[in-house]
Amino acid sequence: MAIRPGKRRVGALAGLMLAGLVPFAVPAQDETGAPAETVPAQAEEAPAPTPADLEAIEASISLSQSRIDALKAEIAEMEGDRTRQNAALIAAAQRVRLAEIEVADVEERLSGLIVSEMEVRGRLDGSRAEIANVLAALERITLNPPPALIVDPDDALGSARSAILITAIVPQLRARADAVTADLRILTDIKGKALEEEATLKANYAVLEEEQLRIATLIAARKQGIDRRSEELAAEEAEAVALAARASSLKELIEGLSSRAGAVGTPGAATRPVDPDLPQFSAEEIRTAFANSARAEPAVPFGAARGWLAMPANGVNVLDYGANDGFGGISHGISLVTRAEAQVVAPADGWVLYKGPYLNYGQIVILNTGQGYTALLAGLAEVSVDIGQFVQMGMPMGIMGSRTIGRSITTNAGAAQPTLYIELRQNNEPFDPTGWWANPTQSG
Repeated sequence: MAIRPGKRRVGALAGLMLAGLVPFAVPAQDETGAPAETVPAQAEEAPAPTPADLEAIEASISLSQSRIDALKAEIAEMEGDRTRQNAALIAAAQRVRLAEIEVADVEERLSGLIVSEMEVRGRLDGSRAEIANVLAALERITLNPPPALIVDPDDALGSARSAILITAIVPQLRARADAVTADLRILTDIKGKALEEEATLKANYAVLEEEQLRIATLIAARKQGIDRRSEELAAEEAEAVALAARASSLKELIEGLSSRAGAVGTPGAATRPVDPDLPQFSAEEIRTAFANSARAEPAVPFGAARGWLAMPANGVNVLDYGANDGFGGISHGISLVTRAEAQVVAPADGWVLYKGPYLNYGQIVILNTGQGYTALLAGLAEVSVDIGQFVQMGMPMGIMGSRTIGRSITTNAGAAQPTLYIELRQNNEPFDPTGWWANPTQSG
């Protein structure tokens, strides 16, 4: 997975996205699940990180060389231990998720501070003009002051008028001065809070950089221990790509992939019927099963995982299942607006049926989660898993791009944002994923 963390210009507060200006996109579908328009995929498939890729990542981040060396040593010590590598990948993905949430919160708070600063500066600009007028009046009085001790009868009226004017102006000027002083204090407080938030933002970006490097290095280490390019696996991947080229809809693609998986005896094939006598599991049993990082098949039957699935990415849900997709169809899944280059993880345990570009969906991943269930993720920019690979829930599978891939709908903000489309299917029929996702307290 080619990670591009990059250097963030956290000091440029004015460049932050203001809350509410969030565009979104969804794959257009007809009633069969086929995209309404076929366009070339707009993302290139990314191979596993190479030593050169890892060097490029190291050069682009701000971690010290000693920290990078310590991270490499930590991962090298796990060589060949798939269980520890799996656990480390999932833990790193969880730290990325938490850092992404914190970054979003900080940016929202900074946006609020920007708005507050603009309001205070607006008041100060208004006060500046008003106080200038008052001072100008005082200056005019000063240029022609009334006699201090003896008032000339001929100037009595002017002196009285000046005294009345001064009596009226001085309290007003004092009140405006007090208001300006208060606004200046507020402005100072805003700048202090902004500096604190900037420090928090930098700290979280440092976490993101380190964990992204850790994930890329772990993926490279795992793939060094597996001959993924054996003739058999290469042929399986080529056949999956050929099926995708022939399929005119997601339904047709999943049906072909599932049939082939069943024919070649793939473990947990999606064609296996749902067990009507599915055993009941306690929350503790499910939690214990998912904690086993040595597993090579789903921790629990998919039907028993309802309420435990991991949301694949942090983001804002902009389209629900069954809603109008904006292209004259009905959404068969949900759509999340994410951060640029947001991490995408496996929503459930499963085998990768397909990964790669498909029609106007960008990079997609289809997981066979067993017992007739499949999970589809679409709109990724890069994918880091391989066809036939078993992935555990919460394991990194790829990243989003910096924009929406495929056809898009935007709000009046006018610029497309990365959008992840998520679809769950049972016996190749989409179903409402509401209630299947874990609460934040469960996902740990």
